[in-house]
Amino acid sequence: LGAHWIYSPDINPVTKLAGRSGLDIYPAPTGQRARIGRRHAREGELEDFLAALVRTNRAIGDAARGKTDVSCAQALPKDLADWRSTVEFVLGPYGCGKDFADMSAVDFTNAAERDTSAFCRQGFGALLAKLAEGLTVQLGAPASRIDLGGRSGRVEAQTPKGRVSGRFAIVTASTNVLAAGKIKFDPELPKRQLDALARLKLGSNDHIVLELAGNPLGLQRDDLVFEKSAGASTAAMLANVPGTPLAMVEIGGRFGRELSAKGEMAMVDFAVEWLANLYGADVKKALKRTHATRWNDEPWVLGSVSTASPGGQGARKILMEPVRDRLFFAGEAVHETMWGTVGGAWESGERAAEAVLRKMGVLKEPVEPKRAPQRPSRKRS
Repeated sequence: LGAHWIYSPDINPVTKLAGRSGLDIYPAPTGQRARIGRRHAREGELEDFLAALVRTNRAIGDAARGKTDVSCAQALPKDLADWRSTVEFVLGPYGCGKDFADMSAVDFTNAAERDTSAFCRQGFGALLAKLAEGLTVQLGAPASRIDLGGRSGRVEAQTPKGRVSGRFAIVTASTNVLAAGKIKFDPELPKRQLDALARLKLGSNDHIVLELAGNPLGLQRDDLVFEKSAGASTAAMLANVPGTPLAMVEIGGRFGRELSAKGEMAMVDFAVEWLANLYGADVKKALKRTHATRWNDEPWVLGSVSTASPGGQGARKILMEPVRDRLFFAGEAVHETMWGTVGGAWESGERAAEAVLRKMGVLKEPVEPKRAPQRPSRKRS
């Protein structure tokens, strides 16, 4: 329903812990397929598509080194020809939940490479639940108010199950939930943090899951498929997830947000027709169960990935700052390079927890190592 890809598994903090979970973590297949009408792209066509992706990434990176931040749309190269719409979808709505016009070139460029990834056969949710076994976690108790100057100088959070208090609070709610004021703060959050939240509004990304009996598409386990599109009304598909009859059709950006607003039935109808246009009407005969997520309407989420608006990349560092030395933020939005990933959310949580433990005196401040005196460098002639 939510996160599925485990990016950069060699350095991802989640996979470091997954070894003791007993669950099956396996490498995601490399590469992807591109569909052109009713056929797969030929080798030369696929090379053109991949080359267009490389040129676009390079052009956005070049633009990010300019004096001022621009949108990714402004940095697009002019030579993408008829692959332009597909490239914009893959790097924008599919990868980041927003259209290129709404994305910061600097934020996009700062994101860590996500070329290698892995999957958990039982699901990412099952993995996190396994890692949480034995922890004291209170569910079904959303905080509606946080008092930063509570009784005896303690932080107090109001929930349906009563008050929870402590010396500090780490808030991991999404930027959209915080910006919408669904959690009231007393005193109110400073304007500096409110402005940062506004610059990191969540994009839109949803999964439309179709059970297709008998593998009518003839695809392998976890095959990733894009289409050569002529506009924004497109999607991507992860087929046979993971080795099951489930196909996950993914939509995002403005088009995805508008489609999601029409309801689950409209989303499923789009996904079925989209696949029928690419693989033939017989796909409809194999259709069994269906389901669609609608993350924009989930009251405690209100979107998907926090992609910075043009000029807003610095907002992530602002959210790393403690508020009144009592309140700390964490989550995917509070990571400069791994934003939009579970690994980034995990690392930001560890960083916030360590900061709190230092405030409490449990951890000592790191000591800067002494540096050996440097010899004067020799200039090359």
